[in-house]
Amino acid sequence: MADSNAQDRNLPASQRKLNKARDEGQVARSRDLSHFAALAAGGAALVVLAPQLTAWLRQVLADGLRFDAQVLANPMFMGERLLELTLKLLAVVLPLGLLMVLVAVAASVAAGGWSWSLKAMAPQFHKLNPIAGMTRIVSKDQLIDALKASALALLLGLVGALYLRSHLDAFSGVLALPLPAALEQAAQTMLGGMAMLLLALALFALVDVPLQRHLHAQRLKMSHQELKQEYKELEGNVEIKAKVRARMREMTQRRMMAAVPTADLVVMNPTHYAVALKYDDERMRAPRVVAKGADLLALKIRDTASGAKVPVLQAPVLARALYAHAELDREIPAALFAAVAQVLAYVYQLRAALRGQAPMPGELPELNVPAEMDPHHPADPSMESAE
Repeated sequence: MADSNAQDRNLPASQRKLNKARDEGQVARSRDLSHFAALAAGGAALVVLAPQLTAWLRQVLADGLRFDAQVLANPMFMGERLLELTLKLLAVVLPLGLLMVLVAVAASVAAGGWSWSLKAMAPQFHKLNPIAGMTRIVSKDQLIDALKASALALLLGLVGALYLRSHLDAFSGVLALPLPAALEQAAQTMLGGMAMLLLALALFALVDVPLQRHLHAQRLKMSHQELKQEYKELEGNVEIKAKVRARMREMTQRRMMAAVPTADLVVMNPTHYAVALKYDDERMRAPRVVAKGADLLALKIRDTASGAKVPVLQAPVLARALYAHAELDREIPAALFAAVAQVLAYVYQLRAALRGQAPMPGELPELNVPAEMDPHHPADPSMESAE
């Protein structure tokens, strides 16, 4: 089953998976590039500091061979001399080693980018399973690393053997030279051999850097199922989101229906749209929409308003305009102020007439609704005339 899953992973890794892998310390690293950079930096430092190092080495050898009978009589002489030579050696080796480490780290960062994570250092007990370990040993990545390491070892061994064979006389001739000349001759010969080895490492690094990036991309490939699962995690489960939206609509409808009995009037079209308006001149700058709905919800708003003795007026154009452009629990658009003011005035006069304080109003006057506010109004005047 694991093989089938691996075969199904033929899609490039998403940016989210790449970022997650980087956070876990999984980036493309090239050991050959780090080895080449470290050795090249160390070789360059030796070349630049060759005169100083040669003089230092001559001085160390001279100091090491200088002694007399009085010094030899001291039983602590050997330990003191070894400690002195060790400190002198560390004074040279430690800075050189630190330089090589810094260059190796810089080369690794240049190849795969900076990634700092403690997850890679966490114990992974599942790797102690011998059966799983056998599968990792024969995996494609391990086989590639083994073949690459074997090829690199053979190449370096071949280059070193050929170089030693061609410079055998130079190495043997060092024994016949004075010490200063012998040190200089040995240093030049060894630097030539190091240059050949660095050239071989450079060739391997040129191949290994794109190879490691390719293998890293292969390891992070995704299947269609993984891509779908990631999309669900990012966007949320579609069914859950649908249920949440339905729940929110239900809560909104309940809140609207509870606000309908407190409205001043309901404007309808006559059954398709219904908009409930409320206006308090002391607390509101303009009428507000407390409920609106279409079709069945519109009929429900009408019945609730009728049961609460809230006036329901038939104003199709205004109802359509309010439904299309007015937001729930917001003030109506300024373009509809005049039409709503006419309706409110009619309702106030009707209420006053029912209380016996004013004559009964006639028909609702024609409302001043801008044509562009009516969603059913044709944009082209020629179409309107044709109808």
